[in-house]
Amino acid sequence: MCGFTREEDVDAAVAAGADALGFVLYPKSPRYVTPERAAELARRLPPFVLPVLLFVNETASNVIAACASVAGASAQFHGDESPEDCWAASGLGQRPFLRAARIPRDETAVSFDLLKFAHDFSQAQAILLDAQVDGFGGGGHTFNWSLLPKNVNAHLVLSGGLTAANVIDGITQVRPRCKTLAVDVSSGIEVPGHKGIKDAGRMREFVAAVRQADQALYTK
Repeated sequence: MCGFTREEDVDAAVAAGADALGFVLYPKSPRYVTPERAAELARRLPPFVLPVLLFVNETASNVIAACASVAGASAQFHGDESPEDCWAASGLGQRPFLRAARIPRDETAVSFDLLKFAHDFSQAQAILLDAQVDGFGGGGHTFNWSLLPKNVNAHLVLSGGLTAANVIDGITQVRPRCKTLAVDVSSGIEVPGHKGIKDAGRMREFVAAVRQADQALYTK
């Protein structure tokens, strides 16, 4: 779950069963928090709930400094970062990181070479699949999951427009195509019209839907 700005939402996400919480350190985002605020919020997390810091075209020194202030944090790169940029910002592999792939929302998605992208960013812990929109981030939009390659040799994180209503379908379609699959949600667990303000009920519903999808996959 990503885009947290308030203590009560962090606590509600943990209670709902989130495995990781994301904090957006991109100043142009409506969900932006400072590195200091991210560290403050992350200190509320119990053991085994992972803090993730999201960056867009940030300098390696700033990424390293921000991550150093949040114990156990992973980095998530959503801009135009090259493999070399990500590796440098990870402290040459000292910090695990995810790299976002921006998948076109129309039929041109088939032209996005996800296999090459995953190969180029093979040092990433996982590749996050987000919808391509103007600017950075998925803007709460989905893309056509059926157009993804059938066999991606990487751990994937499905993102972009997920809600409790569609995440089961997303997991069902994408999980067989990769090593492992996680899901990432931001706008789908928010109070409608209030970016950065989470809804505890929507978070619980989202986690319940993910667990339902997992159960269906592993009982086949």
